[in-house]
Amino acid sequence: MPPIKIEPLTDTSGIRAALSEILVEAVANGGNVSFMHPLPSETAAQFWQNSLTAASRGERIVLGAFDGENLIGTVTLLLALPPNQPHRAEIAKMLVRLSHRRRGVASALMGAAEAVAQAHGRTLLVLDTAVDDGASDLYERLGFQLTGIIPDYAVKPHGGLTGTKIYWKKIAAAA
Repeated sequence: MPPIKIEPLTDTSGIRAALSEILVEAVANGGNVSFMHPLPSETAAQFWQNSLTAASRGERIVLGAFDGENLIGTVTLLLALPPNQPHRAEIAKMLVRLSHRRRGVASALMGAAEAVAQAHGRTLLVLDTAVDDGASDLYERLGFQLTGIIPDYAVKPHGGLTGTKIYWKKIAAAA
């Protein structure tokens, strides 16, 4: 695969449509990312519009991975946290198109998210992933530490409960 390009995304109809397709595809294939199957494309588009609007206010950064002109993955870095947590950020909505999985896209997105977090003065990242079919192996390869598992945390997109694994990673020394 040629090198991918990763950059912050802004709200355009094309970006929103591509993000929506990625989200609908992930949910249809069992991705436990807060939505149930079938996920209407309008619901996905509204989610991304809200997310990108929050990004325009500086509350988060939505990164996109591109293969040429095609958006093939995304990850969100949540920055708007309570006043007593200015040192940390949360990783959310790590999604990669099925056609581009196991090709380093997720690792590249996570590396970019970590760099952006550091540029925003963050020293700690946290995230969660589903016990069933989650991305635990990826996060552990990238140095995230498992804090614990919460059983029966969410309903999977096609039904049934799954737990969630909570992870953290120090990315810089605290100031």
